[in-house]
Amino acid sequence: MKYLMAIDAGTGSVRAVIFDTKGNQIAIEQKVWEHLSEPNIPNSMGFDFEKNWSLTFDCIKNVIKKSGIDSNDIVAISSSSMREGIVVYDKNNKELWGVANVDARAAQEVKELKDNFQNIEKEFYEKTGQTLALGAIPRLLWLKKYKKDIYDNVASVSMISDWILFKLSGIISVEPSNASTTGILNLKKRSWEKEFALKVGLKNNIFPKVYETGEAIGLISKNIAQKLNLSYLVKIVSGGGDVQIGSLGLGVISSGQVAILGGSFWQQIVNIPLDTNPPLDMDIRVNSHVLKDLSQAEGITFFSGLVMRWFVDAFCDMEKIEAKEQGCDVYNILENKASKVPVGSYDIMPIFSHSMNYAKWYHAAPSFINLNIDPNICNKASIFRSLEENAAIVSYINLQKVQKFTNMKFDTIIFASGASKGELWCQILADVTGMNIKVPVVKEATSLGCAIAAGVAAGIYNSLEEGAKELVKWEKTYIPNMDNHILYQKLTVKWEKIYKSQLELVDKNLTTSMWKAPGL
Repeated sequence: MKYLMAIDAGTGSVRAVIFDTKGNQIAIEQKVWEHLSEPNIPNSMGFDFEKNWSLTFDCIKNVIKKSGIDSNDIVAISSSSMREGIVVYDKNNKELWGVANVDARAAQEVKELKDNFQNIEKEFYEKTGQTLALGAIPRLLWLKKYKKDIYDNVASVSMISDWILFKLSGIISVEPSNASTTGILNLKKRSWEKEFALKVGLKNNIFPKVYETGEAIGLISKNIAQKLNLSYLVKIVSGGGDVQIGSLGLGVISSGQVAILGGSFWQQIVNIPLDTNPPLDMDIRVNSHVLKDLSQAEGITFFSGLVMRWFVDAFCDMEKIEAKEQGCDVYNILENKASKVPVGSYDIMPIFSHSMNYAKWYHAAPSFINLNIDPNICNKASIFRSLEENAAIVSYINLQKVQKFTNMKFDTIIFASGASKGELWCQILADVTGMNIKVPVVKEATSLGCAIAAGVAAGIYNSLEEGAKELVKWEKTYIPNMDNHILYQKLTVKWEKIYKSQLELVDKNLTTSMWKAPGL
């Protein structure tokens, strides 16, 4: 029997997962990690590569032990990670510095780039699909300005998923899907735009070789193999950014396919042909897919899952007790109560995430509009339902933006991650979008996508597409209620008008934005 290992480095934790070649999860080990808020550096989120490698190593060691398999039967390992996070190395391949995904220390550098180089963001976006806010260029400029001793010794840069593979193999590399989030990778060529670095005064010789997802970058180092009791022949395989390789694990492998990943943030992703130009108004992000003939248009809804968790933790202690007594999840209790609330949640309008405006992205102050003092109308059930409806509405708006610049038409959405476990949320998403919602058996698809990539390099699957077709299975399909869809279309228009007014309060400094992109 052969086995495949996936290592998934998220914002809040790292996990190692072992799969058999049929896509069955054999064992999982997860460790929570935290990122560094550096003293006197506002909005910093440093990546602690020393501590985090120790946690990652323990995950690998423990998952092998937990699985009960012969470790020599593991034939390939791949990885994924949060996107945007980078690690830099010196000429001896020693890590020097790193930041996690939403590190926003370089806000001033973003502003200076826009002030000093006319239309630079638009110029870079047209080739990369990325704006400057969380890209690598402003962060490297910050490093050059404030930690020049480190910057002068930088010889290579990689993403965090590639850093994991480096720790296993000793080889520094990148792959297009995650590297595209640096804002220095050409979408159509799937290679570095080194002249971007030169233009702004950065080194252009620090960019490592690009491997496509599913390519073996090498074998595991003998030192690591000995410590983990693994075969010296284990292949270390190029992986991907969490969303893009998660798409592979959901079977989103053809042009025009759509998925929504309903986690802490919600991502709305659409596969588009490689030669598609990003939209002129820069309101949507475009990334490289793990499949080399595709890109992905992406909308993002901020904090949808986190807002729901906040609401449950802050207000739903009684429902938690109820769930414990019934032996079920608290979200099941709340969904059951919310299912009795009519469409539109008595006109309660949550104001949290704005629809995506990648060029100038900021949010209103968190709030609820149209609350009522009638407890029969305004209660935990109706507010809970309003939050589920709102996440679906913002997703729908983002998908409409993708339809506008691609001229694509969609009728089916693959819905995954934690929110897809809620039957009411799935039905609401179907009703809001007017599309069929397909829910896969494996909802946490990122690790499965990594396993597919590892399996391609190991010769188990002939291609990424073949692996996805073989392993992805479906649990349920939700059909939209078109009468409800008509009601939700009216609510969507109303919500957009209300949100616009709420943004004006931020502009007048009367309320505080939930989030602003660095440099605004």
